[in-house]
Amino acid sequence: MFQIFTFARKEFQHIGRDWRSLSFLIGLPIVQMIIFGFALSNEIREAPFAVLDQSGSSHAAAIIRQLDASPYLSFVHKLNDLPEGHRYFRRNEIQLAVIFPVDFEQALLRGEPARVQLMADASDPNLGSSLNTYATAIINDYQQQLQGLASLPFPIGIETRMLYNPLLKSAFTFVPGVMTLILMLISAMMTAVAIVREKELGTMEVMLVSPAEPLAIALSKMIPYLLISFVNLANILLLSYYLLEVPLRGSLALLLLVCGIYLISSLALGLLISTITDSQQVALFVSLIGLMLPTLLFSGFMFPIENMPRPMQVISHVVPARWFFHLARDIMIKGLGWSAVWRDALVLAGMAALFLAISVRRFKLRLE
Repeated sequence: MFQIFTFARKEFQHIGRDWRSLSFLIGLPIVQMIIFGFALSNEIREAPFAVLDQSGSSHAAAIIRQLDASPYLSFVHKLNDLPEGHRYFRRNEIQLAVIFPVDFEQALLRGEPARVQLMADASDPNLGSSLNTYATAIINDYQQQLQGLASLPFPIGIETRMLYNPLLKSAFTFVPGVMTLILMLISAMMTAVAIVREKELGTMEVMLVSPAEPLAIALSKMIPYLLISFVNLANILLLSYYLLEVPLRGSLALLLLVCGIYLISSLALGLLISTITDSQQVALFVSLIGLMLPTLLFSGFMFPIENMPRPMQVISHVVPARWFFHLARDIMIKGLGWSAVWRDALVLAGMAALFLAISVRRFKLRLE
């Protein structure tokens, strides 16, 4: 144990002398969190729309005002005819067109179906569907204000309640996902590059002639970067809470415990990468490509795992990011406790122990 702390202290001293690398290790996660937190968003804001009002009615004008007043849509063009709207669509100047027919007001006053046509740019299907949903909700809301539910013989009231994220903020999903990605990449890269650097400089041989066991050397390399990873974690949580306004509804201690388990698995993967690479550039490349793609694809952060083919779903079970993403989301957003997440936490702990055992074993074989 004394040998482990001795080598760990040496690693701390080396990190302290290399202030550029230390600034990179601490600053990069902060920059990534800010960029990803604001850039990764599926929310629609001020999508440009045009109107073809053939009725010229006051009711159509009122609906247009309500559409323009919403934070999701922005009125930019009044169309003279339908071909003009198609030209705006082709030039990407509008994403939605609202068309009121000539008899719109007369039908509305007679109590007959007053039709409004919505044309959305569906080159992005999700965007087109969302715009159509927003516009339909606003028009229906205006109709209810105009007529009132009392005019219906059998009124049906529909109350919608969105649990955990009533405002549907995308940051509630992206922050746990970005945290999963950043902690995996930074932790693995730090460990892999640090050990490979020792090989390139020839200092690894000096360490091996010491009485310390290879296991002690490997663990001493991981301890400093585990502590630095917790510093990065603290920065990420502070940014997500104060800047991105993502709540922490669950236990902070439980979240830190789960993060610690995930960091150990990430550092173990970095140690494993160091045993199969001989240069810092290769170690960096393998860490980025070999870990980033599985984290993005199989964590459930970018793509729902349930929608994947069965073989892909099976593969996702061996990716630590899948388990950590769900744990972080359940603790931070849903506020779940140990009784609800202990199974996933134990699976993640088992994976961390397995990866650490394999990595240390490979490390010993490589050095002997």
